[in-house]
Amino acid sequence: MNNTIRNIIMAVVFVICLALVIIGQKNISVTGLVMELIGLVGLLTILFCYNRRYK
Repeated sequence: MNNTIRNIIMAVVFVICLALVIIGQKNISVTGLVMELIGLVGLLTILFCYNRRYK
C-alpha cells in the first residue's frame, strides 16, 4: 500500500477514535465508557503501527 494512502487512512482513524473518546466522556453511562474504551484501543493501535514502522 502506498505510504500516502496509509497516512491518510491513519489520520482519519485517529480523528474518529479521538471523537469517540470525547463523545464518550460526555455520556455518563456504560455506553459512554464503551465508546471511550473503543477510542482508546484505536489510538493505541495507531501508535503501535506507527512505532512498528520505525523500529
